[in-house]
Amino acid sequence: MVSAAEQLAANLNFSALAKAEELKKRIWFTLGALLVYRLGTYIPLPGIDPNAWDQIFQSQQGGILGMFNMFAGGGIHRMAIFALNIMPYISASIIIQLMTTVSPTLEQLKKEGEAGRKMINQYTRYLTVVLAAFQAYGISVGLEGAAHVVSDPGLFFRISTVITLAGGTIFLMWLGEQITQRGIGNGTSLIIMSGIVAQLPSAIAGTLELGRQGALSTGLILIVILMVIAVITFIVFMERAQRRLLIQYPKRQVGNRMFEGQSSHLPLKLNTSGVIPPIFASSLLLLPTTVANFTAGQGPGWLTVITTQLAHGRPLFLILYVGLIVFFAFFYTAIVFNPTETADNLKKHGGFIPGIRPGERTAEYIDYVLSRITVIGAAYLAVVCLFPEILISYAAVPFYFGGTSLLIVVSVTMDTVAQVQGYLLAHQYEGLIKRSKLRGRRR
Repeated sequence: MVSAAEQLAANLNFSALAKAEELKKRIWFTLGALLVYRLGTYIPLPGIDPNAWDQIFQSQQGGILGMFNMFAGGGIHRMAIFALNIMPYISASIIIQLMTTVSPTLEQLKKEGEAGRKMINQYTRYLTVVLAAFQAYGISVGLEGAAHVVSDPGLFFRISTVITLAGGTIFLMWLGEQITQRGIGNGTSLIIMSGIVAQLPSAIAGTLELGRQGALSTGLILIVILMVIAVITFIVFMERAQRRLLIQYPKRQVGNRMFEGQSSHLPLKLNTSGVIPPIFASSLLLLPTTVANFTAGQGPGWLTVITTQLAHGRPLFLILYVGLIVFFAFFYTAIVFNPTETADNLKKHGGFIPGIRPGERTAEYIDYVLSRITVIGAAYLAVVCLFPEILISYAAVPFYFGGTSLLIVVSVTMDTVAQVQGYLLAHQYEGLIKRSKLRGRRR
């Protein structure tokens, strides 16, 4: 007969193998889903001439099209069925987050836990469909206005373009949710990161080719490599930086026994807003340049003056870029983190910050600390995005070496690795508990 200890040991080994196999399946599922996404960026939109569109894109890639093409993994350059990528879903998520601060209905749903979160996610999906359809229609009209791009312009082309592009976004939204549930990491972030990473080899090859042709000196290429390493190191350090507020819980009495009060920490990230500020700032500043390129110099004179001053590396561009990054860093932090709600939750659970009265005073103190660390976070974002921007403008380095792309790649990689480590730690903790039970039974 098999003893209880031997049976528990067998179960422990089986559980370890099952956990390892599950982690392997999650990783393979994530890689397979990202491969499907990459294949979709090479399927062209029906009814267009890829060569004619390529010529137009090459003349306008310095504007907002170049930035969105980076996020789309080259899908806009090829005008693929995934050209809109996951960006409408991200825009819808941000809009819904904004609405929760002004709409009592959405604010109440946010407080209802899992059920409320599911309803908000459903609203986000509906808004994603609307935004994707609107943007797809705008793209169809813009393609018809471009010379020799659309073979048969008309209502049928517009309808098919809206269905194809909006359907591609909806599919990617679903694919991202599947990666989050059945894979490793945040699916939406991984889709964006994979698009950027997929373009890095061509950007590196282009830089080396410029060096071979003599357009870039060897010293400048080495400076670019050192800059990328330094920026990545700085991003890792700052993304891990936290301001930890001490939270104290009072003593508890259970029956005749008195338990000592416990303490924990409330971590506040230096960069609560993530990569949203650089993306929004770049989009707003590149919009006039894109409009001017589409008008082909036929626009009003003031538009030409503005686009000239907003060129990469110009003083006005750099000043506005920094200003918008700082503004959106504070704005988005105020949306995603509510000090009053945090203080109320602490008060409900009996927690307090030593020396600070619970309730309103705690909320004011958290807001005070958060505002000051956001200054450091905004300065960090400005430095990370500004220094590569200057190098890009004066050295003709590919756009993919920009601070925004590096920030996205490093941040998403860190989050994914943290999830893998958390999964392994949870497995090890479970194994320790079972081993302790095994030792107890042997005794």
